[in-house]
Amino acid sequence: MNREELRARKRNIAMIVAYDGTNYNGFQRQNPPSVAVQNILEDRLEKVFGDRISMSASGRTDSGVHALGQVVSFFTDGRIEIEKIPRAAAGILPPDIVVKDAWEADRDFNARHDTKSKIYSYKIQRGATLNPMTERFSRHIRYPLDLDAMKAALKIVEGTHDFSAFKAAGGAPVSPIRTIYSAEIFEEEIFSADILTIKFHANGFLYHMARNIVSAVTEVGRHRLELEKFVEIFESRDRSKIPATAPAKGLCLEKVFY
Repeated sequence: MNREELRARKRNIAMIVAYDGTNYNGFQRQNPPSVAVQNILEDRLEKVFGDRISMSASGRTDSGVHALGQVVSFFTDGRIEIEKIPRAAAGILPPDIVVKDAWEADRDFNARHDTKSKIYSYKIQRGATLNPMTERFSRHIRYPLDLDAMKAALKIVEGTHDFSAFKAAGGAPVSPIRTIYSAEIFEEEIFSADILTIKFHANGFLYHMARNIVSAVTEVGRHRLELEKFVEIFESRDRSKIPATAPAKGLCLEKVFY
């Protein structure tokens, strides 16, 4: 069905979806044999709504990246009552994908195009041994990290800047100008693991931008990259000067604002 035919359907449904991205090739639909979260959602939800689903999403999370607050929207003629959707979805989706909430959206709402800002978090587990309870959702680092130095580096990326230095090759040809409203780091204990959480709230993210910032900030925390050098690299807009991209498994899309 084309876009006009889909929009002719009676309802525009929006949902908040959470998933463990470990076993998926990102969110965006892939051709077999690759399987993405969107493949599973669209294929399985046909049984709930009784027609073919073609959804938009707030973000195309990469392979291995997780979500607590991914937002999707789609048009349907399905008659299921809105409050029954999460439970109905739970009966047909795998346990690593969950519909947390659903609502009737305005006809003009689109989960992708109407996004105003997003919060992503990145978790680092510290300590000599790996905690199996957090292994799927954090990067394990054995060496000491200077928290104050990392906070100073994160402060530098706050505001409106050209983030070309933190953009990976292969992304869409878009403006590198983004605004990070806040970039913070804090300590927490999860399943007895010593976790550092880095949280970004921004109006948008370039391809691998959050993971590349985390990688560079971590090197500052190791004292392998001086703060002055971090600033120099940031201002150079040269991606080749920063360390390798941080692993995907530590990253999570937490919330989307409209």
